[in-house]
Amino acid sequence: MCYEQAQLKFVHYGCVRTCVEGGSFQHETMSLRLSPALRHLRANKFACNNCLRKKHTKISDEVHGMLRVDHAGEFGANRIYAGQMAVLAGRSKSAALIQHMWDQEKEHKKIFDDLMVKHRVRPTALMPFWHIAGFLLGAGSAVLGEKSAMACTVAVEASIVEHYNDQLRKLANDNPEKHAEIMAAIKKCRDEEQEHHDTGLDKGAEQAFLYKAMTAVIKVGCKAAIALSTKV
Repeated sequence: MCYEQAQLKFVHYGCVRTCVEGGSFQHETMSLRLSPALRHLRANKFACNNCLRKKHTKISDEVHGMLRVDHAGEFGANRIYAGQMAVLAGRSKSAALIQHMWDQEKEHKKIFDDLMVKHRVRPTALMPFWHIAGFLLGAGSAVLGEKSAMACTVAVEASIVEHYNDQLRKLANDNPEKHAEIMAAIKKCRDEEQEHHDTGLDKGAEQAFLYKAMTAVIKVGCKAAIALSTKV
């Protein structure tokens, strides 16, 4: 293999994250585990980091932050749906619909996984926290019933759609041609998040117990998560 073809990879094992770069490796958390496809990079003592960098497009720190928070958001959304399915799978008529939305969220996360690697963006250090918090939010809303689960979806997706629209405006005002790939990814995710929001309303989210209070609290939590994940 030509060493110039080596690529930066992020290997996720639950909450353990490892950054592998050419022949070197760095611990992002407490342990290192390499996938078989990347072991040859560790063995190679002559891999050139300069060659690796040529394969990655330079983007601003602000766009780095956008990708970091979007990746964290899609990760958190996956955990929310995981929590809801843990409670509702096999017990609710809405389970198939929730699974469909979850499958789309998995695709969204894959999109940002790839962009993170391509642009050499580190994940947020808060991933272990969002891993737990997202699941608890999803499971907690589902325990209150299907409509509460849908209310959670409405609140989260409303926050994400607003966030994505803000990003699209910034990127369009900066350099839409340079950011075309990132904007296309955000638009795709934004449109499907809007569908999830509308589906939640169609399925009776507003009939949930304490709907206004619940959605208000969740939206505040989402805004805090966005602010933290952008920087940390």
